[in-house]
Amino acid sequence: MSSEGSPVRRGSESLDAAGLRVAIVVARFHGNVTERLLEGALAALSEHGASDEDIDVIRVPGAWELPQTAARVVATNRYDAIVTLGCVIRGETPHFGYVCQEATRGLGTVARESNIPVLFGVLTTDDLAQAEARAGDGAENKGYETAIAAVEMVSVYRKLRVD
Repeated sequence: MSSEGSPVRRGSESLDAAGLRVAIVVARFHGNVTERLLEGALAALSEHGASDEDIDVIRVPGAWELPQTAARVVATNRYDAIVTLGCVIRGETPHFGYVCQEATRGLGTVARESNIPVLFGVLTTDDLAQAEARAGDGAENKGYETAIAAVEMVSVYRKLRVD
């Protein structure tokens, strides 16, 4: 697994999550993987100053439900960023492609239409071993990486604020 180009590798130690309100929308499907992604995201936010009270975890059945839930979360106007976490593992039917495509397209649409960062932390892997490798410890955890990107993007959005 390559972490080359990861925001975790480039100056994330200067990021400050103190006071940020973050919603983490996490799929329950493949919970053995997604719970580890969630642990990584929570660790990243905590390490960068976020308080537990400023983080809300919202669980949904699977990756398919991430976009519609993210859209509802944006509409609440209560958050500075949304981190979405899920895992889709290739099977023997075309279902994998449909779920991956629509989760990706849906979250992309929500992100483009939102006034806050909506981050994509959905694993799309060929097998469970690949998924588990991406839900490891520390910076190797894609949930950790996605949360770091969320903090950075809040800073970017604030610099680009249009009043």
